[in-house]
Amino acid sequence: MALTHFDAKGDAHMVDVSDKPVTGRIATAETHITMQRETFDLICEGRAKKGDVLGVARLAGIMGAKRTADLIPLCHPLPITSVTVDLEPDAELPGLRITATVKTTGQTGVEMEALTAASVTALTVYDMTKAVDRGMEIGGLRVTLKDGGKSGRFEAP
Repeated sequence: MALTHFDAKGDAHMVDVSDKPVTGRIATAETHITMQRETFDLICEGRAKKGDVLGVARLAGIMGAKRTADLIPLCHPLPITSVTVDLEPDAELPGLRITATVKTTGQTGVEMEALTAASVTALTVYDMTKAVDRGMEIGGLRVTLKDGGKSGRFEAP
């Protein structure tokens, strides 16, 4: 299987999607951030000094999805039609499970936008609480759903 972001000479290039049909596309990505129990309680109880960690992180993830083409050199700027970011406290970790879903109607998929949204959400949680817990760990970043376009549907097991 050839990598699409390289031309015949091996040089990086943006893929030409102009001949692709416009279709509805969706992608979901997930990640998690683990932390000390005290940090988890601080977030869940809304006691963080910087404010509403979950609300700010959600907004940051949405903004991150919209800026993906500015961050990833060969991504196409896309007309995103929807971004949702869910942060689910998980006492077992302890930490937060983050899920980001992005939709568009376009000629290329939104997997990178979903991954960026999930990543930026987790990074914002870290930024807002690092003063009390520098040992937090972000992990498990992956695409769990991709649908639309020629390659069809992918669902992670």
